Amino acid sequence: MADLGAACLWMALALATYSCVASVAGELRGSPALLDSGRKASYVLVVVVLVSTLSLVQSFIARDFSLAYVAAHSNLAMDNIYTWVAFYAGNEGSLLYIAFALSAMAALAIWLAPASTRPTLPWTVAILMLIEVFFLAVMAFMANPFQKLPFPVPDGQGINPLLTHFGMFFHPPALMAGLVGISIPFSFALGGLIGGRAGDEWIDAGRAWGVGIWALLASGLLLGSWWAYTILGWGGFWFWDPVENAAFMPWIALTAFVHSIMVQKRRGMFRMWNIVLINVAFGFALYGMFMNRGGPVPSVHSFGASTLGWVFLLFLAFGVIVPLAIFFWRYDLMRSAQRLDSMLSREAAFLINNLLLLGIAFATLWGTVYPLLSRLFAEQEITVARPFFDQVNGPLMLALVLLMGVGPLLPWRRANLQSLRRALLLPGAAALATVAVLLAVGIRQPYAVIGFALCALVTTSILAEWTRGTISRRRSVGDNPVVGFVRLMMANRPRYGGYVVHLAVVMVALGVVGQSFYGVQRDVVLFPGEDVTVGNYRMMYVDTTALAFADRTEYRATVEVYRDGEFLDVMHAQRTFHPDHNMASTRAAIRSTPVEDFYVVPSENREDGAVGFRILVNPLVWWMWVGGPVMILGTVIALWPSGAPARRPVVAATAAGAAD
Repeated sequence: MADLGAACLWMALALATYSCVASVAGELRGSPALLDSGRKASYVLVVVVLVSTLSLVQSFIARDFSLAYVAAHSNLAMDNIYTWVAFYAGNEGSLLYIAFALSAMAALAIWLAPASTRPTLPWTVAILMLIEVFFLAVMAFMANPFQKLPFPVPDGQGINPLLTHFGMFFHPPALMAGLVGISIPFSFALGGLIGGRAGDEWIDAGRAWGVGIWALLASGLLLGSWWAYTILGWGGFWFWDPVENAAFMPWIALTAFVHSIMVQKRRGMFRMWNIVLINVAFGFALYGMFMNRGGPVPSVHSFGASTLGWVFLLFLAFGVIVPLAIFFWRYDLMRSAQRLDSMLSREAAFLINNLLLLGIAFATLWGTVYPLLSRLFAEQEITVARPFFDQVNGPLMLALVLLMGVGPLLPWRRANLQSLRRALLLPGAAALATVAVLLAVGIRQPYAVIGFALCALVTTSILAEWTRGTISRRRSVGDNPVVGFVRLMMANRPRYGGYVVHLAVVMVALGVVGQSFYGVQRDVVLFPGEDVTVGNYRMMYVDTTALAFADRTEYRATVEVYRDGEFLDVMHAQRTFHPDHNMASTRAAIRSTPVEDFYVVPSENREDGAVGFRILVNPLVWWMWVGGPVMILGTVIALWPSGAPARRPVVAATAAGAAD
């Protein structure tokens, strides 16, 4: 299987190279046969990379320790269920996964390409295949997952203990596929520029793939937060870690893009701006992959030191400079069909939204790279900690939430103050009522009060829009409220799907504000039978059971939890020591409700029988995890296809493009 996988890897490199070259040559020579051949090669590429991927997975299942990568990331004691996680636990396997994800998404994007993009589709294919060639070449020449050891070893080193978590089945694949998936809308945009079609031809494909990849990245970020919350033991979900930031920045830039491209679709505006945004998002994605593979900033999320950093740095430079040069080359072709009529309009709200998002992205970038710059120029490393990010990005994020509530209420082109005042009357009243209630119950932290009030404003504005639309349908066509609401959603899927996504963002914001400002933490050491009071809770430590396994020892602590004197639950928290890695991992015991989480994690097991515990009460965190499925639902609604004319055959359209 290893030999088959290695052979398929080289075959994939040849296919991707051929597809890229054939697409460019076919377009330049006007050869439909070459264009068709290059396009079909991209389809075959998916099968070949899939066989290579399955070969590596099978090598893990068979515990083929003749492969250096398998020996480094698994052992005989590893549960088979973690085979998929071990597959992408290091550089080599994760690169193979990225190559497969990109090949699959590229083939789907090429096959489903809208008719408007077909004249420039060969350039899109060439760009996608060029990116694929990079990943395949890095594996073939520098990080081959099928490289064999001089002689097989009897057992491997084992998987990183922090990766033995349910979230690892989804968090890394979602983030890696999301980062490389930004290549799809990027390639449609850049392919249009190279082909001299710099208008609105690519925006349908750009919007659909942009929204889909945005949701994939958002899911990966939320799952990563959940992983950190449950296993790292520090009781939080975000720490502004350099690699966290490296995934967050392209998501922020893509958020700006998926909003801005709607203005281009509706009004023919922001053409240059959207090209800039997708280029920025792609550059941030390349930076994220660089930080994960040999980047100079240490992180709990990275793959550790490797020799690949300089290769990804060069590709990052190439991926930023070349698109920028093409942008200036085609600058005169990108003039917008319309101009901004008024700063009091939905278009202006989208523009301000974009500027705030880019402000967050570049502030995060500055905080991330500042330690490197200080080391380079001041010969001392100055670390930028969480307070910097919170103080700079916090107000910008609050302003974004405000725009989420106000922007959709503004009409296109031009609004007047009277109509805006009328639209904001109910949401504004809800926000003021929220402030009054919070102050009455003793909540006076300014940022928290503002945050909760803005969440109320956004939620009320969305519910009011839905209510008005449903009532209007009932009056005009006689729909009952439920049927009318569903038909309202389906009548304008992008708009109302976006509203659902905005509700998901409100849910995440509730969790962030609640935990950040009103979380309670206490560190204690308890003997069996002792208890401690934290807020309204009382926790009694019962005992600890030690379970010995071949590669680890698990210490499972049992505690009883009471609230206001009433028994709530028996909870089990776990601390595991892995001698081969000289590492301890934890599993927090969490009792989660919509109001708050009671969170317990053991920090140490002492020889005298006492156990150290970290106990937290985290308000509203439950809403963060609910926001994820709601966001996926909104994305599905926004992307769900409406009745459309049949798709033109790709080969005919490609040939027509060549004839042009």
